[in-house]
Amino acid sequence: MSESNEEHTKQKNIIVRLWDTFKRPSRYSLGGILVVGVVAGIIFWGGFNTAMEVTNTETFCISCHEMEVNVYQEYKDTVHYNNRSGVRATCPDCHVPKEWHWKVLRKIKATNELYHKAMGSVSTPEKFEEKRLELARNVWTVMKKTDSRECRNCHDFESMDYVAQDRRSVMQHIQGFDEGNTCIDCHKGIAHSLPAMYEEDPSAAIGPLAQE
Repeated sequence: MSESNEEHTKQKNIIVRLWDTFKRPSRYSLGGILVVGVVAGIIFWGGFNTAMEVTNTETFCISCHEMEVNVYQEYKDTVHYNNRSGVRATCPDCHVPKEWHWKVLRKIKATNELYHKAMGSVSTPEKFEEKRLELARNVWTVMKKTDSRECRNCHDFESMDYVAQDRRSVMQHIQGFDEGNTCIDCHKGIAHSLPAMYEEDPSAAIGPLAQE
């Protein structure tokens, strides 16, 4: 018998033995499969959570020049970036939910941004400005639907001290609460520049939400 035939026979025997093991597993093989499964699960879960955390940082957000040269520069001039209390709200604080299932869903939806990154949809300041109104409305719509969930991670209505607020703020807050408004209804443009609407009806900034 040639060496090639012997090698083929050995490989076939190994496959047969493995198949027999799976058909009639011993307690040792079951234990081995369980251990391998547990280790593989830990590695997968650890890798998944690591990826989630890495992509949930401001450093990651501005690693794309589209974000760094446009909205990030605007954000640096706001109270959310620099303030007397030293508390900073970063990109994921405002744009990524804290709850795990909503966070995963947001990450899945964010894959659409990879397509636009590849296509260069907002690769220059000029392109970004052309789409600013569309991008802003997308964010405002989501925030309206979630009752400004990410805003309320820091701003708790129940903890507001009306005595410390000026008269206009108190009146606006009370009226807004009574009418069922949410943060984004009044506080657009607090972290990024509002879209230029020289040829637009101002209501276009809200769109269908104005009818709700």
